[in-house]
Amino acid sequence: MAFTLRSVKVPPNSASLEEARGRVFDFFRQACRSIPTIMDIYNLDDVVTKSQLRSIIASEIRKNTHVTNPKVIDMLLFKGMEELNNIVEHAKQRHHIIGQYVLGRQGLAQDSDTKDEGTSDFLKNFYKSNYF
Repeated sequence: MAFTLRSVKVPPNSASLEEARGRVFDFFRQACRSIPTIMDIYNLDDVVTKSQLRSIIASEIRKNTHVTNPKVIDMLLFKGMEELNNIVEHAKQRHHIIGQYVLGRQGLAQDSDTKDEGTSDFLKNFYKSNYF
């Protein structure tokens, strides 16, 4: 069950923007169909719902809506397929999936603003001077 996407081959380059756009929709459908498998493999039911994962996938795709070159879109699709294959084939661990896709760039909620509250002025100056 985990190796369902292994036989996917690299398609030829898209001839037009419409063809590349169709491939993006096909990739989105394939990624959404993989969500139940991903939820089972990584035991994500307690962390995120299937609809949240679907919206995360959609937002990752929407990040590149400004791209209009079909070759660049094909390259991004290849990278997306590679990432999806790695996830479905269990090449990543659970904390990788949670860190990259569930929490995203926000990080942990407990690390937001309370980092330097209990440190002295000496330590704050020390940390400022020694961080590169």
